[in-house]
Amino acid sequence: MDEDESLRRYGLHPAGANLDEVRELLAARTQLEKRAQGDGDTELMKLCCVQLFNAGILEDVLLIWRAKSASMDAGCSIDIQLLCGGGLATTKAYLSSHHLPEAEAALRRLLHCEAAGDFESFSAARHSAWYAAYYAS
Repeated sequence: MDEDESLRRYGLHPAGANLDEVRELLAARTQLEKRAQGDGDTELMKLCCVQLFNAGILEDVLLIWRAKSASMDAGCSIDIQLLCGGGLATTKAYLSSHHLPEAEAALRRLLHCEAAGDFESFSAARHSAWYAAYYAS
């Protein structure tokens, strides 16, 4: 599956079983990308992250973080804001409550990016609208 097919199949706001398929696709692509940079198709990975961001389910935060952390290319392609579909404060609280190394790393990155101004005027709704325009073009 490529980015265009995923967009046609699931749209930007998948629900129900389609969300599970997006999660499975992202997990599989993340493993490919970790094995060899470029094998995971970072544009497809980014789209999966946008789809999960739009669902706003906190349990997807670490899945998105794993995808972002899979390689240098993935790290550049997948915006840090995509961790925050449920909101910045809620995501920080969620990550703070998980004492896993990857949750701590994600929280450190979020805090660093927030201090750098990357979340100025951030809202999940505005970010979602920006991606809707991005994928419409």
